Amino acid sequence: MDEKVYGWWLPPDISTHGAKIDQLISVLHWFMLLLFVGWGIFFVWCLVKYRAREGHKAIYAPVHAIATKYIEGAVVVVEIFLLFGLSTPVWLAYKNTPPDEKNAAHVRIVGEQFAWNFQYPGKDGKFGKTNESLIGSDNPLGLDPDDPAGKDDIVTVNQLHFPVHKPVYVEVSSKDVIHSFNIPVLRVKQDTIPGQQIPVWFEATQAGHFELACAQLCGLGHYRMRADVLVDTPEDYAKWEAENAPPPQEAPAAAAPDTTPAPEKK
Repeated sequence: MDEKVYGWWLPPDISTHGAKIDQLISVLHWFMLLLFVGWGIFFVWCLVKYRAREGHKAIYAPVHAIATKYIEGAVVVVEIFLLFGLSTPVWLAYKNTPPDEKNAAHVRIVGEQFAWNFQYPGKDGKFGKTNESLIGSDNPLGLDPDDPAGKDDIVTVNQLHFPVHKPVYVEVSSKDVIHSFNIPVLRVKQDTIPGQQIPVWFEATQAGHFELACAQLCGLGHYRMRADVLVDTPEDYAKWEAENAPPPQEAPAAAAPDTTPAPEKK
């Protein structure tokens, strides 16, 4: 994995949609820091002002202060701004702008305890059918060997490849429990739910070697449920695809004619 990926703030953003998300996270954190410092100062001031002292008598009636009402109102205004001014536009922009599937790289992603399985459609652009009854150690996705569309499919475990500067359209699912598909440098995070195929899309702006992690506690082996994310140049991706494509299967040879002489009639 690339060194120095994670700094003191956010990890680097290599996605086309990440800038708005980073803006939202930064504003939210600075606002929470302001609240933390402000309420901390107020707490210390209360401890000093209302400390027990000889000759002072406690007042049990509630204090009616105007300044605190203005502060509370300001906090509400900022929270509304965060929700409707920053969060909602980012979510709507992402949700309403899926890539053109004809021009996107497609990947099926299936989580399991404790690995990530990836299926690529091959040169024909079609995913082969899968069947749960066919799942095994040598067939982690249960790919149907009799389906012609799956003959050129590529299946990898814990290694995700896709080209840089090209939209990627993935469908995430799970074999067993809820996992969470998370690539921090792409600002992508989506729970994987058994029985559902959930679409996610992104586009990388920089080639490199990064990491996919499971962001949902999914069992005792959760700590090792990670995968390599390799953002390739178009040339490297084409080379990887050619090297990992299944070899073409030859059609079965025609049966040789039976030349055994017929038995003589007696």
